[in-house]
Amino acid sequence: MSTDLERFTDSDDRAEAVKRVRAEIDAKGISYIYYQFVSVTGRIMGKGVPADHWEKVANRGFQLVYGSTANLFTDRHGQYIGYGPEASELVGVPDVETFCQLPWDPKTARVFCTLFRNREEEVDPGGYLTSDCRGNLRRIHQAFEAETGLHLRVGTEPEMMWLKLNPDGTPSVEGKTKPYCYHIDQFAELQPLIHKVMEYGRAMGLDMIQGDHEDAPGQLELNWQFDRAEQTADRLTTYRQICRQVGRELGAFPCFMPKPFMGVSANGCHHNISLWQGEENMFLPDTDNPRLPSKLGLNAVGGILEHLGALTCITAPTVNSYRRFWDTGFWAPLFADWGYQNRTTALRISAPGRFEYRSVDSAVNPYLSFAAVIKAMADGIQRNLDPGPPEDRNIYEAIAGGKKVRKVPMTLGEALEALARDEVIKEALPGDMYRVFHHYKTDEWERYCATVSDWDVGEYLDILP
Repeated sequence: MSTDLERFTDSDDRAEAVKRVRAEIDAKGISYIYYQFVSVTGRIMGKGVPADHWEKVANRGFQLVYGSTANLFTDRHGQYIGYGPEASELVGVPDVETFCQLPWDPKTARVFCTLFRNREEEVDPGGYLTSDCRGNLRRIHQAFEAETGLHLRVGTEPEMMWLKLNPDGTPSVEGKTKPYCYHIDQFAELQPLIHKVMEYGRAMGLDMIQGDHEDAPGQLELNWQFDRAEQTADRLTTYRQICRQVGRELGAFPCFMPKPFMGVSANGCHHNISLWQGEENMFLPDTDNPRLPSKLGLNAVGGILEHLGALTCITAPTVNSYRRFWDTGFWAPLFADWGYQNRTTALRISAPGRFEYRSVDSAVNPYLSFAAVIKAMADGIQRNLDPGPPEDRNIYEAIAGGKKVRKVPMTLGEALEALARDEVIKEALPGDMYRVFHHYKTDEWERYCATVSDWDVGEYLDILP
């Protein structure tokens, strides 16, 4: 019986696709290739190989330690996260259709890879590696589509802050512009960066559509066209890679930390979500009320609200993420409610045919978040979950008026507990993935709890007598 790895490399038309890439390599003078995948935290990992070896790597793959899917980090006790040094090496095989020349380095290309267990493993040799978040999303999405006939399309709003550099080249905690929201003059000040990001984005397949200066220092949001979940996740990863390169070229630091400053808005990454059947948007209103999604859309919203606590652990995945929720006055999506164009709730019907999931920040790993959203919506549809009536009031006024509304988790530790209790969302982290994610994020929370901060010193140094 053939393995997952063998079925992948022997798939229809793959040999011809490998030949087409060879022709592109030769025609464009490409001499080096990054074979890349995405770790549990969204970092881009992989190997570089001279282009002469394209066919060999395309057919046999490359090997790298399993722990690279967890950034090859150790926890606070000195143990490797996810996999120890005795573990085997994964096999990474390129997804040929993602091959792309780098516009800033025409001699170099990149290709995303799917990860497999080693061929010599005693258990499930050549099977899909379940700590491969990118591969997991594709398989979860395929299973959802096979079961329901529906597929997820997503658009993201990737906010980030462009920071100044110190004289030694390290990033400062100072934005390059003033925190004036939607201000064209501040936008224009960042225009050289914007032009370069747009140029590279178009060259790498991002259909750039709009952008603005947001309300924090140096904060930009540049958008591209929505698409199927897998394509959008790859493009968000590519966008981050582009921004880092543009920063190197133009002397700025692209900061995707959710909350580098208090007293101004954080970096979000709202997900705009819809479910489609073929080319038909199944979220479009099916009643006379244009403000409400279809019955199926309402059930999907109900599923997100039902699982919002566990989802928050994935969509607000760092200790710093929760600074966003504690800094009041900046429309932070704290409450598990929904409404039409209501920015004080976690879910907002932003337009006919889609809704905006707002409790997501710039540190999100989109492969994990999209898979979790699929699982939550599938549960809402299967169980016919009713989200209740939309909240049209400012949620704070509604609560003052007596409405009872759940909050999202307010710390990473609380969110980890919510995820541990939620079997539906844990299905979005199959096999080794939940174990690796839980180990990594629990260690992150424990290291924070075990740290004496400037606040501790300022608050308690002279506490007594």
